[in-house]
Amino acid sequence: MAITISSAYIETFEANVRHLAQQSVTRLRPFVMEKSEQSEKHNWDLLAASTAREKTAARMVSPAGGSGSGAVSATDGLAWSRRVSITETWDAGEVVELEDPIQMLIDPNSAVTQNLAMNMRRALDDIIIAACTGAATIGAGTTVNFPAGQVIGTGAEVITLDVVLAVQELFYANDVDPDLPKCFVIGPTQQRKLLQLMEVTSGDYQNARALATGILPSWMGFTWIVSTRLLAPDTGEISCLAFSNKAMGMHMAADITAKVGERTDMSFAWQFYTKFSAGAVRVEDEHIVHIHLLDALTV
Repeated sequence: MAITISSAYIETFEANVRHLAQQSVTRLRPFVMEKSEQSEKHNWDLLAASTAREKTAARMVSPAGGSGSGAVSATDGLAWSRRVSITETWDAGEVVELEDPIQMLIDPNSAVTQNLAMNMRRALDDIIIAACTGAATIGAGTTVNFPAGQVIGTGAEVITLDVVLAVQELFYANDVDPDLPKCFVIGPTQQRKLLQLMEVTSGDYQNARALATGILPSWMGFTWIVSTRLLAPDTGEISCLAFSNKAMGMHMAADITAKVGERTDMSFAWQFYTKFSAGAVRVEDEHIVHIHLLDALTV
């Protein structure tokens, strides 16, 4: 008689779907200016700093600004400009056959919806990151490139304390209000390198010890964000970012939405669909710094 004990083996299955490791939230959206309106574009108007004059005599004519005929002023009038965010639509979808839940022993529908929502949130970060150093549309319909003066590094050095100090120095040189909330976006390798610095991990330099939590606390005036979605200018390089909450503008014409419906043309399978319509633009160049680094621990 043949031994058939293997036919009595029992297979067990998880009651819930486990999502593979992935970024599930948008990490940069809380650090940008956001406007929610249903429109194709949104204009971000800017007003440059003005200059005072010295009053050198009694009963001087009040300054009126401008430089035209009859103007009595030591200034050329207030300089206005405009940045424009242009809305684009992003979407994702999936189809689940009616027999799939039966064959899988679990209902995949909820897991599919969650997966697509996480996909959309990551896409928002991608839009913000691309707009940080990309060409920004101005009011005339033309574009302006990221200013070279706001770039620190050439991709030949790793992150150090001096690099962070140079970023902070540039913000001060640009007269950016030191009280404005600022974030510093780095990759996993840069986090590891910073955690090797005594100035980050020692309680002599800050109240919260980074080694106790494994994450960077608010240090040097920045909220530190670790992202795996930063751009790579070249092989082995990374574009880290530091910006204030006035640097980037995001226009959410339609926030993330999800719809589920039956597809009569596909044997009544369930169609899952998510989308959003948004656009991002760099509003103030002086409020953002591009840190071009070598994506390594040592040179």
